[in-house]
Amino acid sequence: MDDYTNAIEIKGLTKRYDGFTLDNVSFNVPKGSIMGFIGQNGAGKSTTINALLGIIKPDGGELRIFGKDAVSREREIKQDISAVFDELPFHEQLNAKMLDKMLKHIFREWSSETFGRYLERFQLPTKKKFGQFSKGMKMKLQIAAALSHNSKLLIMDEATTGLDPVIRSEILDIFMEYLQDDTHSILMSSHITSDLEKIADSVTFIDKGKILLTGFKDDILSSHGILKCGRSDYSSIDRQDFISARISDVGAELMVSDRAACELKYSGAVIDNATLDDIMVYYVNREKKEWS
Repeated sequence: MDDYTNAIEIKGLTKRYDGFTLDNVSFNVPKGSIMGFIGQNGAGKSTTINALLGIIKPDGGELRIFGKDAVSREREIKQDISAVFDELPFHEQLNAKMLDKMLKHIFREWSSETFGRYLERFQLPTKKKFGQFSKGMKMKLQIAAALSHNSKLLIMDEATTGLDPVIRSEILDIFMEYLQDDTHSILMSSHITSDLEKIADSVTFIDKGKILLTGFKDDILSSHGILKCGRSDYSSIDRQDFISARISDVGAELMVSDRAACELKYSGAVIDNATLDDIMVYYVNREKKEWS
């Protein structure tokens, strides 16, 4: 199983809905790494993940997981995948004891012992109905289940949304432990970019169904920057040199995607580091070009 380079390969994925199209999406998640999948709500993150998991049928494109066709070999592949969603997929009348019995029959490598250890670590009750769990408990429960059947790939869809910073930090630590095994990989969609800045190796940014950026996080962060200038200097900057500009009474802040070239061309200008959050905001406003 380990003779593949990418845990996930998506090529030309297309899905049409009334009013929204997932448009020719392509990116890879290298084996042994964590990829942050970022974009606004409604940008196409969940549609991409649902296609990968076989929940929806794509209109076009190729999906490969562990080097295998994700559609024709779906059942076999699913034994080695875990998915965690922002809503609990288990019935609210169930408890952890009942869930353990159920999942034992679904996953051939299910470990009740591992599941029990995670329940203990997360301080989750075994007999309390899931309907009485808080949002944080429900998320921890999903993660406990996801990590208890020896899966090689963890797919998270907005899994840390709505959780307090302490729980989010605890969950990120667990993901880093999971990645200690270099055959393990994670695709994590989120609009909380600060989490991904801490742990992601690579980032894919989707907006309105199209991929805008994909690559190693450090490369993306180092090539982008925010150029700051006064109103008079702003008019002398080539419009093709920046993604978009935030205009204020005193001046302008421009997102540049080739920081090194801009530092040479505009030698007196101050160019600050950009965060993933900054990159998202400036790219989302790229069609307006100027905003405030």
